[in-house]
Amino acid sequence: MQPSALPDLALPDLAHTRTSPVHWLATATAMAAVVAVAGVLTPGPATASQPDPKPATAAAPDVAAATFPLDCGSVGTVVTKKAVGDLDRDGNPETVAAVRCDAGSGTPPSGIYILTRSKAGNGPPRVVATLVAPSEQQQVGALAVEGGAVTATLLGYSSPDVPRWKPDVRQQAKWRWQGGKFVRSAPSQARSV
Repeated sequence: MQPSALPDLALPDLAHTRTSPVHWLATATAMAAVVAVAGVLTPGPATASQPDPKPATAAAPDVAAATFPLDCGSVGTVVTKKAVGDLDRDGNPETVAAVRCDAGSGTPPSGIYILTRSKAGNGPPRVVATLVAPSEQQQVGALAVEGGAVTATLLGYSSPDVPRWKPDVRQQAKWRWQGGKFVRSAPSQARSV
C-alpha cells in the first residue's frame, strides 16, 4: 500500500468530539424537556361524533292535538306512551306515540305513530308514519327515542288461544330514518314472557 500523497493536516483538538458522562446527562435532560413540552402541547383526543346539523328550532308535536288513524267508534283514543326526538336530523323534533282505543275493559292492540308539525306550522300535527299498526295485535311495553332511532318493546301472543290481557311473547324493535322512510332493523328473537 502506498502512503498518502496528502500531507497530514494539523487540526485543532476538538473537545466536542469526545463524549463524557456530562455530555450524555445534558443530552438526556434536553430530550426529556422536549418530550415533556410535546406532551403538554398535544391536542385532546379526536372524536368521531358529529354535531347535529341544525339546532332544534321548534317544539315537538303535541299528541293531544293529533288525529290518529284508528277506528275506535265512540270510545276515542288514548296515548299510552310517547317519546320525542329529531329522527330525520332536520333540526325539528318529531313525536312518537303509542296509541290504542280507550276501551273500558280489555287490552286493545296499540299502534305506533310518528307525528310531525303541520306544513303550515300552525295547524294540528300530522301522522307521517305508522311503525306498528293495530292490526298486528301488539301492545307496547316501552317506547323511546335514542340516538335518532325509535326503540320499542312489543308484547304479543304466541297463538289465538292466549288471553288478550296476558301477552306471552316479547320482542325488541328498532326503527331508523333511512332513504326517506323508517326502516326496521331485524327484530331480536321473540321470547316468551
